[in-house]
Formats: sequence, C-alpha cells, structure tokens
Amino acid sequence: MHADARRERGAVAHGDDVLARPVRGGRRPAARVSRRGTVGLTPLELLAELPDLPRFDLPEELERLYGGGLGFPEPCVVANFVQTIDGIVALPELERSNAIIADGSEGDRFVMGLLRAAAGAILIGSATLLSSPTGTWLPEKAFPPAAASFAELRRRRGHASPAEIAVLTTGGSLDPAHQLLERGALILTTRSAAPGIRASVPAASEVVAVSDGDRVDPAAAIEALRRRGHSVVLSEAGPNVFGSMLAAGLVDELFLTVSPLIGGHGAGEPLSLVEGVALLPESHVRGRLLSIRRQGEHLFVRYALR
Repeated sequence: MHADARRERGAVAHGDDVLARPVRGGRRPAARVSRRGTVGLTPLELLAELPDLPRFDLPEELERLYGGGLGFPEPCVVANFVQTIDGIVALPELERSNAIIADGSEGDRFVMGLLRAAAGAILIGSATLLSSPTGTWLPEKAFPPAAASFAELRRRRGHASPAEIAVLTTGGSLDPAHQLLERGALILTTRSAAPGIRASVPAASEVVAVSDGDRVDPAAAIEALRRRGHSVVLSEAGPNVFGSMLAAGLVDELFLTVSPLIGGHGAGEPLSLVEGVALLPESHVRGRLLSIRRQGEHLFVRYALR
C-alpha cells in the first residue's frame, strides 16, 4: 500500500459510525426498538440464495432481520462495500462519503453491524481511518438497535471482546491522535516504517512490521492476523487496498449494497469499487453469486470471489 493514500481519503467501505451531514432526499426513518425489545426494522427480503451455504448460530433476531442465516467457510476474508448504481463507492476529500452513497439505508447499516459482529478482525487502511474521525468500527455503533443481539452473536462465536481493528499503513497518512488508536488498535506496517510509527502512536496500540519495501504486503498482513487467531477477517478498507487484495487473490467474499442513487463523474474524481490495479482483460476476478436480498430500493448482493 502506498504511503500517500490521499486519493483514497473518503473511500471508506463502511467504516463510519455517524453521518457527516444529513443525506439529501428521502431519508428513511430510523429503526426503532419496540416495547417487546425487537428491532423495528423491515427485514431484508431474500430473493435468491444458493443452498447449503455455511451458517453460524445466529440469534433469532439477527436471522429474522437478515432474512435467513449467515456464515462463512473458515478461514475467510470478507469485504463489504456500498455503491451507487453506476459503481461509485466514495467521493474523495468528503468525510464519510459512504453515508451519502448509501442514501440513508438502515438495512445497509444493519448488514455492516452484522458482519462486524461475526468477524474476528476488521481491516482498514490509514486513509479510511483519516476519513472517519469518530469511527469505532463497533457493530453496535453501525446499528444500535441490534446491540444486544450483536453481543450475543459474538458470545456464540467465542469472541469475548470486540473485533480487533487492524490498520494497514506506512505512516504517511496515519493520524496518531485518532481515538481508535487511543483505545488500542493493531497497526500493520513495513519494517522501515515501524520505528517511526511506534514513536508516534499511543502505547495502547500495537505496531507489527509484516513486510519489507515501501508498501505493506497485503498477504503478509492477512497472515499476521491469522497468526493472532482471526479466522474471519472483514475488510472495510477503501478501493485501493481492496484492489491490492483482489490482485493478490486474498478476498473470499464480497458483500455489496447497491444504492438506488446514480452519482455521475463530475469534479472530484469519484472512486469506483476497485482502484489502483487493472484486472481486465488478463487478470479479471469472476464473482460467483451466492445471494440477493432487497430492502426497498436497495439490493444486497453477496459474491464468492475465489
């Protein structure tokens, strides 16, 4: 990963906890918790799904809201994005731009929380960290009404604590004062960059050198997470990191929310799902459709990528 990640700033897959500003147009009403304790969110409608997919032991509420079961073959690297109809995932230099792109979808935020709750580790880039100044990457921050069920899922998965947040960086765009680093995160970097980063970040965060050179080797980063016992890794990094992981054959599944918005390409160079690598024609990645769900005008598509 290049030290200069400025183009990816704002290119958060789903790493925001609070909307940066009101979304223009018809915002959906927020989900509510009823007197009986169930979440007042319209469940996702299952349109199609392959049979015999792996299933975790989901709490009943999460299975109801998701419209069925969820699980992954382990070990597994899963990526999560929201995009417009025309494929835009981020607007550079705009904080939390994914919230605008998601068009206020509570279903999208629920899926974000569900995937976070199921993962052992969440992988982001330093640009994602920079563009999410209040980000915590906690499932209950993505979708508060299901906090109790998310916690129960983590208990059933054998996770006594929240997912470990891993930041890929060579230090160029790393904000050492970010609240996530104050609470404690894992910083995966190069051997040459590690000493400087250790000197700048809070003691609560751990710095691990995983590769040589001027960029972080994504395969070495995933291997480091495996050694720490994380069998399910959720990537919420932006399209440049995602592109490098695709090129290295590291991503097993992609969860893609398709928003009903059309973004266009004007000033600001909006980013598409994959940046920084050319996959066609020789090195293309072919997705295998696993499931399609719907909530209102939003589609929730799941692909196997290898």
